[in-house]
Amino acid sequence: MNWMTYFAVSAAVVIVGLALGVTLPLVSLRLEAWGYGPFAIGVMAAMPAIGVLLGARLTGRLAGWFGSPQTLRLCLLASAVSVSLLAVWPSYPLWLLLRLLIGVSLTVVFVLGESWINQLVEDRLRGRLVALYGTGFALSQLCGPLLLTALGTASDRGFWVSASLLVAGSLLLIGRTGAPAVDAHSASGKGLGLFCRKLPAIAWAVVLFAAFEAMVLTLLPVYLLREGFAQQMALIMVSTVVVGDAALQLPIGWLADRVPRQALMRACGVILLGSSLCIPAALHTPLIWPLLLSFGASAGGLYTLSLILVGQRYRDDALVRANAHIALLWGVGCLLGPLSTGAASQWLSGHALPLLMALGALVFIVLAWRRGAFSEVETGNEAMPGAAPR
Repeated sequence: MNWMTYFAVSAAVVIVGLALGVTLPLVSLRLEAWGYGPFAIGVMAAMPAIGVLLGARLTGRLAGWFGSPQTLRLCLLASAVSVSLLAVWPSYPLWLLLRLLIGVSLTVVFVLGESWINQLVEDRLRGRLVALYGTGFALSQLCGPLLLTALGTASDRGFWVSASLLVAGSLLLIGRTGAPAVDAHSASGKGLGLFCRKLPAIAWAVVLFAAFEAMVLTLLPVYLLREGFAQQMALIMVSTVVVGDAALQLPIGWLADRVPRQALMRACGVILLGSSLCIPAALHTPLIWPLLLSFGASAGGLYTLSLILVGQRYRDDALVRANAHIALLWGVGCLLGPLSTGAASQWLSGHALPLLMALGALVFIVLAWRRGAFSEVETGNEAMPGAAPR
């Protein structure tokens, strides 16, 4: 196993998390200051999700034409340019377009980066090393709001710092090897319906975590502001959710190498349901802090375990194709989460965010306890075309 490449690729993708952790809340808070309501902010938050849907379709073709490492570097640089233009063009319609472009380019980064990581690691270490990457990514998002607090939201420094980080990420990948070999046609992202039918629990877990990520970084600060918290405290509470995500990913990965991964995933769903339901009642009590931690940890565990279960099964084209499906599902979650929560927050309930997360967790629990919810990764009897042998 090439450890230097593992750490370089992980660091490059983790840097994306730091940049997103700065720019996503900064955009939402800037729009709030301009007088936009939750629905308009939710529409802005949903634009990268549309970019995800486009980017997932393009990833295989781009990697087949240019090679995975070169495609990854180019998309990091394209993201840096788009983030820079957020500072240059402070206009809601133009920001919608730029957020769309950021979604396309960063989707390619995530699909190829996570495929590269899963391709490199040995299965006996897969749980721990995928969780280590997940922990680093979560910590980077934790540092994003904290860095934004230090930089301030009144100026455009957050945008410029984020663009610089993305450029630095592209430089880390120069000369790295071991990326998945991709054919431009076979890894084009087709077959999403089959993926969802074979792995319904994993498919919904990805949608749910994507909605969680988008809402935590965009609508959770607004939710907390509207519940009476000061801006600095709201950002600290958002960071606490990300701390929960980061703090338990390594223990979850360690357990995933020792106990049934499917049972561990079901437990995360139950914890997410309970913590989501308790947040509204405990919001202004000391109990909110452990609840925010468990909220983040259980949601993050769903995604980490999804990557582990998919990574143990696929290689090369099939692995990139599976991660393209995950990216498409991520786009669906990023699109539906902010839009539905923004609309529900404005017209139904101020506590829509945790209540909709609870509903999503309940759907996951129902799927995860159905017979055959993890059939492909449990038995391998109905492998999709291109699946790697056990």
